[in-house]
Amino acid sequence: MYRFGVCREMRGRVPQIAALNWLSSLSLSRSIHSLPFATIEVEEISGSQPAEVQNLVQGKWTGSTSGETIVDPLNGEPFIQVAEVDETGIQPFVDSLSKCPKHGLHNPFKAPERYLMLGDISNKAGHMLSLPKVSDFFTRLIQRVAPKSYQQALGEVYVTQKFLENFSGDQVRFLARSFAVPGNHLGQQSHGFRWPYGPVAIITPFNFPLEIPVLQLMGALYMGNKPILKVDSKVSIVMEQMIRLLHHCGLPMEDLDFINSDGKTMNKLLLEANPRMTLFTGSSRVADKLAVDLKGRIKLEDAGFDWKILGPDVQEVDYVAWVCDQDAYACSGQKCSAQSIVFMHENWFKSSLISRMKDLAARRKLEDLTIGPVLSFTTEAMLEHMNKLLQIPGSELLFGGKALENHSIPPIYGALKPTAIYIPLEEMLKDGNYELVTREIFGPFQVVTDYKDNQLPRVLEALERMHAHLTAAVVSNDSLFLQEVIGKSVNGTTYAGLRARTTGAPQNHWFGPAGDPRGAGIGTPEAIKLVWSCHREIIYDIGPLPSHWEIPPAT
Repeated sequence: MYRFGVCREMRGRVPQIAALNWLSSLSLSRSIHSLPFATIEVEEISGSQPAEVQNLVQGKWTGSTSGETIVDPLNGEPFIQVAEVDETGIQPFVDSLSKCPKHGLHNPFKAPERYLMLGDISNKAGHMLSLPKVSDFFTRLIQRVAPKSYQQALGEVYVTQKFLENFSGDQVRFLARSFAVPGNHLGQQSHGFRWPYGPVAIITPFNFPLEIPVLQLMGALYMGNKPILKVDSKVSIVMEQMIRLLHHCGLPMEDLDFINSDGKTMNKLLLEANPRMTLFTGSSRVADKLAVDLKGRIKLEDAGFDWKILGPDVQEVDYVAWVCDQDAYACSGQKCSAQSIVFMHENWFKSSLISRMKDLAARRKLEDLTIGPVLSFTTEAMLEHMNKLLQIPGSELLFGGKALENHSIPPIYGALKPTAIYIPLEEMLKDGNYELVTREIFGPFQVVTDYKDNQLPRVLEALERMHAHLTAAVVSNDSLFLQEVIGKSVNGTTYAGLRARTTGAPQNHWFGPAGDPRGAGIGTPEAIKLVWSCHREIIYDIGPLPSHWEIPPAT
């Protein structure tokens, strides 16, 4: 039986009844409880009423004998207790993954009704996220643990909702579409299928507590895998509540495991459970370690020192300044797609662009979280990096460069005003400076440089030397300029044209790096098939044999 009372046999004949039953139960539940899946009230989470985050393994929510206390990033008050699993507690998770065969929970030849089930779950979950009360719940919960403006947090919920709507109905089984090629003789055909890996793992960071884990988790499930999900403990409460919403929408409890742990424990679990594929989103240092530990069975969306080039055609200065401000400083610069460096053609450098960027950055304030805590760098670490950059000849502090004032952000986090540092292009390219200038600071921090027409090859040299190739923007409507830059660069998600940006990972286009065979994508059918399935070829050869066939000579 399905969770909403419709058996497999009836399901194919009366989907309308199933939908009506589900909507009726939802309406009834909402009349009794404001949010039937939720175990917390967002505004009540505090030191006196701390929230608890549990683990999910083998279909059951569990606590732990150990745990981590998460402090409120805005005031330092302990406000969430996370039931973290230590190395002695990983065996149930290892056993759970080991029960999933390599051919997965479903595939084109096994339990195909699950494709339909997951389409229905996506439909229901997308509908729930479209409800203002549910959308507001997740938006505010994101703000509590990864402070960003309401609009930025809401955008994350919206993208997640649209993704789920995109993969409603038959769209899940369309991901497993096969193809056939005629053979060499009668009765022979080759068929290509998308095949699951079976047991898989997903590790996601703090900066997008809902969007990244949901899109990758659902992609893994759609293709027939059984995932174990680990989200950074600072924000894992968001995904715990989302998993409860998915269960409410019909996802079987046993279909995924959810673990809270430190990195060392998760590394041990991966080595013992030996998942067939692991998706990691996070730092390049950890990504490279996992690639070795897991013998290459990994897909990565790691760090991004993301660049923007402003071409020779200056126009719509206010708009371009606003996009630069959003790209560099929205979410306090804590996006893997954030603008890390901008190469300005001298025409732009001579315009009012930098002064407009400074004015826009000055509007950001802690009160509305348009600037806020930096969760992976301290204030001291960011200022130390800034001071090193300012030792480069010709460098200049354009704006910012000071700690935020009048706040209670705990010292384990960073609090920096939106900052921009100018570095001359030729100085940047020197061997002693390049690694320093292109170090990614995951906060409200960017480098600005300028170039002349005859220096474009030097700009392209700078791009070629970069290690991470996630997002980029070429801001120009000059077709020949676009052609030159795009043709001599790599970044997997590149925006081109006057309205180009570096940030923005909606559900309607590929988002991911290029230039690395380990690179992962997110959000689209192509990304899901690349990351969460492999190719399997079935060659049918049923005959008949030619009449009068005889055994040929040995060869």
